Amino acid sequence: MTAHVIADDAEALAVAEALAAEFRAGAAERDAQRRLPRAEVDRLSASGLLAVTVPAEHGGADVRAATLAEIFRLLGSADGSLAQIPQSHFVYVNVIRRQGTEQQRKFFFAELLAGRRFGNAQSEAGTRHVQDIRTRLEPRPDGSYLLSGVKHYSTGALFADWIPVLARAEDDNLHVAYVPRDAPGVSVADDWDGMGQRTTASGTVRLDAVPVPADRVLPHHLTFQGPQLHGAVAQLLHAAIDTGIASGALAQAAEFVRTKSRPWFESGAETAAEDPLLIQRFGELALQVRSAEALLKEAARTVDAARDHLTDDSAAEASIAVAAAKVRAAEAAVDVASALFEVAGTRSALNSLNLHRYWRDARTHTLHDPARWKVQHIGRYVLGGTRPPRHGLL
Repeated sequence: MTAHVIADDAEALAVAEALAAEFRAGAAERDAQRRLPRAEVDRLSASGLLAVTVPAEHGGADVRAATLAEIFRLLGSADGSLAQIPQSHFVYVNVIRRQGTEQQRKFFFAELLAGRRFGNAQSEAGTRHVQDIRTRLEPRPDGSYLLSGVKHYSTGALFADWIPVLARAEDDNLHVAYVPRDAPGVSVADDWDGMGQRTTASGTVRLDAVPVPADRVLPHHLTFQGPQLHGAVAQLLHAAIDTGIASGALAQAAEFVRTKSRPWFESGAETAAEDPLLIQRFGELALQVRSAEALLKEAARTVDAARDHLTDDSAAEASIAVAAAKVRAAEAAVDVASALFEVAGTRSALNSLNLHRYWRDARTHTLHDPARWKVQHIGRYVLGGTRPPRHGLL
């Protein structure tokens, strides 16, 4: 596989904007038919976007968090499923940046620049909570491992070249094993049946005594010892997807009202777009979207500032800023995607139009982790200066 190598932030944004416009055209049909976006994911790889966080010393653009967030916002505005696919990809690129040896970085960054993709095998079903990880890395006499377990919600695994697997080693600490998609003992089932984000390929990964060389395992538990931005960056991308869904839903609602909706007879307006009550409602919805976009930009700026001068305090500021952005983005995505029908009218509910994909995508994606706990951590930080915990979800 070969891929274009993006030079800088400006090029990354231009490429993302062009791809978002391209992906938007077929998003409704892909969702309605649950047609997995294999060609579109290949376009992402070939464009070089999936390698934009590779460090400059390894040949990458090493873009800022603000740029990465905008890339995801643009993709989310076009297709809430497609935008979700590379989220874990970038999370596990960050693990290599932080915990990889020089040899591991050299190998994997070259893979990324060539267009290779990371999937995701992180979550497990039926455990006590999301951090109850039971997948195991069993050591072998030669220093390698055997990897066994079952993972669910494995977004992008079907499209992956490498599947990063979150597992516990003999010492019970968390590690990430980077496993080839076609490795012996790996199987990926396309069994995701969520009401929204239908084409994320978030299926089940089964790992049956998969052989893993020692140099493909990274000590992820060390990520959380000391100040870190692992969780802040991961959550920033989730916030960007929600913000994108909200802006996409608002744009779709406006287009529908301008071109298809009829004015309510009591308004006296010639067109629906001239109805003063609809104008008022669109103003309110635009305020929600603009506030989500503003908080997203502020959160990304704070993450970039912390990356430049990483301390316990700057990392805490970044996590809190991202938490605020995520809460507001989730609210905006669900509210605006729902209000689309309120402002557009009866015809917008036709299943054939598939406008409900915005709400289904928003409602599904915002279940990823509860906003109420983010509000708790924001309140504790404001009242008592309590730094948020280092668990990867803030």
